[in-house]
Amino acid sequence: MTKKTSQTVWILIGLVLGIIAGYMIFTSFPDKASAVKIAGYVSIISDIFLRLIKMLIGPLVFSTLVIGIAHMGDSGAVGRVFLKAMAWFITASIVSLTLGLVLANLMEPGVNINLPLPPVGTATGLSADHFTIRDFIQHMVPRSFFEAMATNEILQIVVFSLLVGTAAAALGERARTLVSAIDGLASIMLKMTGYVMKLAPFAVFSAMASTVATNGLAILAKFALFMLEFYVALGLLWVILIAAGGFFLGKRVFRLLGLIKEPFLLSFATASSEAAYPKLLDALERFGVNRKIGSFVLPLGYSFNLDGSMMYCTFATLFVAQAYDIHLSLATEITMLAILMLSSKGMAGVPRASLVVIAATLNQFNIPEAGLLLILGVDTFLDMGRSATNAVGNSLSAAVVAKWEGELLDEDAALAHAAEMDLIAGRAARQTG
Repeated sequence: MTKKTSQTVWILIGLVLGIIAGYMIFTSFPDKASAVKIAGYVSIISDIFLRLIKMLIGPLVFSTLVIGIAHMGDSGAVGRVFLKAMAWFITASIVSLTLGLVLANLMEPGVNINLPLPPVGTATGLSADHFTIRDFIQHMVPRSFFEAMATNEILQIVVFSLLVGTAAAALGERARTLVSAIDGLASIMLKMTGYVMKLAPFAVFSAMASTVATNGLAILAKFALFMLEFYVALGLLWVILIAAGGFFLGKRVFRLLGLIKEPFLLSFATASSEAAYPKLLDALERFGVNRKIGSFVLPLGYSFNLDGSMMYCTFATLFVAQAYDIHLSLATEITMLAILMLSSKGMAGVPRASLVVIAATLNQFNIPEAGLLLILGVDTFLDMGRSATNAVGNSLSAAVVAKWEGELLDEDAALAHAAEMDLIAGRAARQTG
């Protein structure tokens, strides 16, 4: 059994044990306040893990993206890769939103839900004032690189990194010293990531135990049909994304899925796409994606290609409308899809972004925002699926763009490169040990 497989198994064990431990806490402490308090202590490990990931993600995105662009050599190559990536992102976004819209109309998850509806006007605690197109465009450009780093504004870090990498590529020899230093920073960040990832099984256990201890499993039964329908919708989206990837990658798409199983599980269990970023970067390189392509496309995907989150936006919006027996015409739904297409691009770095985008959309179409309170209790469980889907979508996009660019190693060369990566990693582990 390889080290990678071993880590995946431990994550699965942590997932199962976390559910069991959380349920034991929930049943042992019927008082909600006590269960929440204990869950707060249980979640310390997962909170620390996610804080460590957030600590690394900014420097990691900056360094790998700058190096990737600098190694492309010219602005024409950067522009070409950017356009190809955006073409995939926009297509995937339209498919995700449309599929959510169609399936919500067919399944009608909000019809006859047999649950008390929150009174119209009840406050949800979600701020929905930051998703206008004007604000999004302004938000893209950082006022300060250090502010963007401090607040983990991935989109702003990407914009700054694009400019730095393009300038470094244009300067060529004169920027070699700085590029070499940033390359060293990328290596340090990846090494630190390896240390942090050793906590992953414990973080998964902690996250699941805390979630189940707070909410119990009974809430899943109450919303079983809604959750089942949403996960069926996600499953169909996975099929479409994998089929699209298979069209360009052939049977190798299944090799890619095997390589990303660990980051997939990690993003699912922690309900965080960011937690999977370093492992996705590693998996893509093992698959044969040139590092300069993977480190360029993947950060862009985290800002523009959140397939699972976008599907949830249309699915949940129609769920609330159906729950309040509000009929929406086809023209209205198409308008809603267009608005979500634009507003969803501002999700990156915004806490509970999907819910905020949905709240803003509900307000624009006079649908009670209070309806979101129906699903807040199970949102974490839904967020697990959204985050894992985002990881799948972004890994496929990077692999396909690499294929388009001729920067994807053939299968034999990729396997040899992966073996070399394992050899180097093993040698480094022995030296540090």
